[in-house]
Amino acid sequence: MPSFDKELQITYISSLNKALQFIDENLDTSLSLEMISKVACFSPFHFHRIFKAITNETLNAYVNRKRIEKVASVLMHKPEASITELSLLFGFNSNSSLTRSFKKYYNISPSEFRKQKKGKFSKISKIESKNGQELVAFEEYICSIDNLKNWIEMNAKIEIREMANLELAYVTSIGEQGIATSYDTLVKWATPLGLLKNPETKMVTIYHDSFKITSPEKVRISACITLTEPIKPSGNIGRTSIEKGKFIVGSFVIGITEFEKSWNSLFVWMAENGYKKADRDPFEIYHNDYRVHPEKKCIVDYFIPIS
Repeated sequence: MPSFDKELQITYISSLNKALQFIDENLDTSLSLEMISKVACFSPFHFHRIFKAITNETLNAYVNRKRIEKVASVLMHKPEASITELSLLFGFNSNSSLTRSFKKYYNISPSEFRKQKKGKFSKISKIESKNGQELVAFEEYICSIDNLKNWIEMNAKIEIREMANLELAYVTSIGEQGIATSYDTLVKWATPLGLLKNPETKMVTIYHDSFKITSPEKVRISACITLTEPIKPSGNIGRTSIEKGKFIVGSFVIGITEFEKSWNSLFVWMAENGYKKADRDPFEIYHNDYRVHPEKKCIVDYFIPIS
């Protein structure tokens, strides 16, 4: 990143957060540099430079990638979706335009991607995309389905829960390697405000992208803290919310190396029980500091939004 001074970096990151959220919420519309830079309150030229410096992608490349990944996500969870409708919905001029872009990114066409879902729990061969991701979704762990069923039966309590709107302060990380720094920033902001002393305050991680379809260095994750009263975030701290709705909730007591297995098992449970993931982001809520747990265990709830 260019040598911006610290105050400017905070301003830029705050503006970038607004732009990233706007992009995520409007992938089905025409997203221009002028429109997005206006959301970020910068000139198009200046914003384009800032965006590239922070994300290491041009704005156009980022938007195109997010649209392709969105198509992949829909096909993963709703294989009956029409590719023609998806191409129009996410800003591609035609099926062929979507197919070219999709194949360039994943090394497989949308139709081939969808055909991999041969049966509810059928075992298929892995396909590695050009960005290093193995496709497709939870099919890659279906071969150990019985182990995952046993894992979740032994380690989780699962329920369907209606959740109220959840207000949050957050710091976004692009790439999984940056999430620890994001939480450090969040804690330094929250501590003098006394938020961590409130027993109702929880730490929350929101996954805006899936590790199954997005390369780890590009996955966007938000480190969050719940807000029980109106507090105006400052600097590079943003304000967001998780909309009320219905969720599959898996409650776990697990080690820090067991998070991926727990997520995989919960998605298997979702599919086997006939639920469909809604077009919202999954997240985690933490109920303890694993470092002070006698067995170094995390007490955590996983939330998958469902329709």
